Amino acid sequence: MVPNDASVAAGPLAGKTVAVVHAAWHSCGSYQVNVSQLEAYRALGARTISIALMDAPAPRPPCGPRWEAYFAASAELPADKRYFCGPSRLAALSPSFLAYAWWRLIHGDQATWLVELAKLVALPPGFADENVDLVHANHYFTLPFVARLLRGRNTPVMVETQDIQARQYILRNRGGFFLPPYVTYDDMLSIELEWMRAADLCIHLNEEERAEFARLLPQARHRLVYPAIAAVPCGPGGDRIIIVASDNYGNFVSLRWFLREVAPLAPGVEVEIYGNIDSGVKRLDKSLYESHRALFKGRVDDIGAIYAQAACVLLPTIEGHGLSVKAVEAMASGAPLIATRRAFRGMAIDPERLGNVILADHAADFAAALREIGQRRDAGAREVSDTRRLYDDMFSPAAYARALHETVAPLLVR
Repeated sequence: MVPNDASVAAGPLAGKTVAVVHAAWHSCGSYQVNVSQLEAYRALGARTISIALMDAPAPRPPCGPRWEAYFAASAELPADKRYFCGPSRLAALSPSFLAYAWWRLIHGDQATWLVELAKLVALPPGFADENVDLVHANHYFTLPFVARLLRGRNTPVMVETQDIQARQYILRNRGGFFLPPYVTYDDMLSIELEWMRAADLCIHLNEEERAEFARLLPQARHRLVYPAIAAVPCGPGGDRIIIVASDNYGNFVSLRWFLREVAPLAPGVEVEIYGNIDSGVKRLDKSLYESHRALFKGRVDDIGAIYAQAACVLLPTIEGHGLSVKAVEAMASGAPLIATRRAFRGMAIDPERLGNVILADHAADFAAALREIGQRRDAGAREVSDTRRLYDDMFSPAAYARALHETVAPLLVR
């Protein structure tokens, strides 16, 4: 919800300008996190700037298919001012970039690749006139660009990690083609940590992540701030049994397990799969996609309506690290859930105590729960379900804004 002018003027960050620097991603959990950041800062009274950074060589915005897709999907991003920038294709063809960054990439070093891309990015037109009080950077690989953005000014910089990215790269590399000698996890982690040292504060989305980074970077300042995830409506329910997933390798592995191991044990139970995970399955396992093509519904504009009409939401998570945004969305819906314990990673909760959750870590148990849910429909009030109450306490916009203010206030008075 966008606050009204009176509430903004009275907020504790009134008169401050906060720049949120983020990858130009959409249709994924990180995009929703960026939305919640901007909404929280506005609720606290700050003027907000979004700086979207393309993570691949592309034409100047708004041209090219990558930018066109991003603009179309992010039109409602709640920022007072938006800037767009990224590495040009011409710069990415320079001999020095080819000799170093491209060479590292063909061996799987996505950490170096993204850092070197960020170094190529020029300031977006008009930004030189901005007076920024705080930079909230998302992911370590935006920090080389942030350094150029600030041009030596003593502006506090906070980096939000959103998982250990080296883990994601290793997972992604399993599904790609690279040449030996292959980059190692430690190689990419060292790049990630090197850039994080430049930030004044590192914030993390879950306790496991905070503890791990605190061990790896003991000299840095760390803070746990659970993200706000946009609420989805607690609808009346319906006949749909759904899975919602974005396109990443962990989700692909999890969905492959469900389609291969679980679904055959629950014949006759119809499941609908939403989100752009369809493109990932088609890319990584075309035969699996073709044999289940009818289940994939793709990305929809109003995913909230899908949750509201769901009889049950499935979270067949067996792979992935960091907080699962889609799991929090499912919790917010108040719908009955069938989930593995791994779906609740990083939340510091006991899912056994959630009355509208059936836990099933093995394919046979998951399928049994699926068969049972397919024969009955929940009639309980979803607004007062255990998962919805937990969402309100931990992941709602109000809870996030309070935690964010406590985090940034010391940085703004130094």
